[in-house]
Amino acid sequence: MSGSVLWLASPVHTKSLAIPSSRWGRRSNCRISSVSVSATLVATAGPRSYESYEEMVYEVVLKQAALTRKERTNRGVLDESVPLSWDLLSDAYERCGEVCAEYAKTFYLGTLLMTPERRKAIWAIYVWCRRTDELVDGPNASYITPTALERWEKRLDDLFNGRPYDMYDAALSDTISKFPVDIQPFKDMIEGMRLDLKKSRYQNFDELYLYCYYVAGTVGLMTVPVMGIAPDSKASTESVYNAALALGIASQLTNILRDVGEDARRGRIYLPLDELAQAGLTEDDIFAGKVTDKWRNFMKGQIKRTRMFYEEAERGIFELNPQSRWPVMASSLLYRQILDSIEANDYDNFTKRAYVSKPKKLLSLPVAYAQATLGIKSS
Repeated sequence: MSGSVLWLASPVHTKSLAIPSSRWGRRSNCRISSVSVSATLVATAGPRSYESYEEMVYEVVLKQAALTRKERTNRGVLDESVPLSWDLLSDAYERCGEVCAEYAKTFYLGTLLMTPERRKAIWAIYVWCRRTDELVDGPNASYITPTALERWEKRLDDLFNGRPYDMYDAALSDTISKFPVDIQPFKDMIEGMRLDLKKSRYQNFDELYLYCYYVAGTVGLMTVPVMGIAPDSKASTESVYNAALALGIASQLTNILRDVGEDARRGRIYLPLDELAQAGLTEDDIFAGKVTDKWRNFMKGQIKRTRMFYEEAERGIFELNPQSRWPVMASSLLYRQILDSIEANDYDNFTKRAYVSKPKKLLSLPVAYAQATLGIKSS
């Protein structure tokens, strides 16, 4: 179960986005290599040893923050746009916007408050994340192999080097030429897709944290350079990136807690096994799907931790460019309400799917807008 677009919006797999080859660029053969769980991060962070995966992820956060700091003090020095005609790029961004509007209506409305350049860039990132997510979660997921992901990563490299394969790639390629967006979070997200192909158990929260970073936390790191940090913000760049990461982690943990029963029916458990054991629960209890006092107590602890990540994330939302705050605040508020729904269902996430009703979503939008514009923290 992935969830790479959670920082941007809740993914709803209704139909797939095609990933065709086309006149936008050329394909080339890619070499297949084996990749360990943390290989991508190790390549970024260097040979030093780490006490936890969280510490490794923080190294990536520092790198992304450094890029944004450099851009804020050296505006106007980014590379020129992808050398494509204005009409082609305009069509590419327009199509990205249509995809975002179709699959993430609430978030799309929020992006309309952004400057045209920012919202187009966010649409382009959203589409890439969604297409990546669908490689392992979409209708053709059963046909996806490690080789396919290697090819997708090679395509990403080409895209970052100004060689897009199709119109969606062209929009993202243009975006990264205008904003200090780094390739590392994109590569790490692909690593998360690899994990979904080969790993269905997580021994402890540190392992689960790394997975959540790969498939959701990365999106926050991708988008902060586009959403922008408020010019009058007194917060450190690192703290804003940490908040973006925290929202991705929180959203993915919410996704996991919502989908326990669905994942179990697929033979997957995205819960820390050591914490299950401490609560007196086993894998067999998950597959049996019975709500017991032990399960309720376990879930209370999981929900409490997830809400702590949301609290950390919210502090960073107020440091974003004012025009970018509403869509992020709305996504955070709506996903937090899924936790409320799990509680309302008496922690039965085996047979009941927690969700936020459409009327409640609509009522939440002005609340999120007020919070984002007036700096009101969630209760």
